[in-house]
Amino acid sequence: MRLSFGTCRNRLAAATLAGVSVLASAGVASATPLSPGFAATAPAVAGPEDGVEAVLLHGSTTASYFWDDSSGRAGDTGLPASGRPMQKGMIASPSWPLLTEGYILYKGKRAKFFVGDRGPGVPSNRGIMLDLDAKTFADLTGGTFNTGTLGVDGNGGMGHIDVEYVITRWGDGVGRKNHPVAFSTGAWGRKDANPAAPPQTVLAKSGRPQKPVETERLSAAPASSSAKPKVTADALSAPGWTVREPGAVVW
Repeated sequence: MRLSFGTCRNRLAAATLAGVSVLASAGVASATPLSPGFAATAPAVAGPEDGVEAVLLHGSTTASYFWDDSSGRAGDTGLPASGRPMQKGMIASPSWPLLTEGYILYKGKRAKFFVGDRGPGVPSNRGIMLDLDAKTFADLTGGTFNTGTLGVDGNGGMGHIDVEYVITRWGDGVGRKNHPVAFSTGAWGRKDANPAAPPQTVLAKSGRPQKPVETERLSAAPASSSAKPKVTADALSAPGWTVREPGAVVW
């Protein structure tokens, strides 16, 4: 829906000029437990040496889309804030550090991303906390990217979708290393020395059949090991065990 797409375009200028109130982070980005469709198993021992990326943050929010090619055709204000050219896999965040990396989860689909721009602006005050690149948005919603309009066609007019996000690496620069908050808070311009605590696995069966490979991974850990299991991005699509945010109630 081009109207929906267009309202997210002037992301930085609109956010700076608007004198609207800012929603609390709890109201705009959910830190709720992983949804029933994304039960997971985490290896008992995992790390970069195993080729496995640890999950640093998980949550849910509403996402719009954009495509900044500096042509002005879609209302963009120039090259993305990271200085990298617009490309598939680049998203805009109102508060995460630039070059933060992770995944978007939507209706059983997973799309890798990195934060390359700032936004949405004013829409982030209404709980729209991510701007996906238009090509990824098209893939997730079953549409096609229109090279003429820089919009998405053939997806039933969807301009916003509810997604889950998974952070696997924080960028090194300024920005909030936690659930996203509105652009107008200014969190994008402050260094965060206290990132969110990563989610933890809860060793309680979810009721689903468990894959043999995951059983082997869990049993491979020494019985005497006191190390806590890590939640991994790769584990988010596997059944058997349930991932919950720290302090969350296990169902």
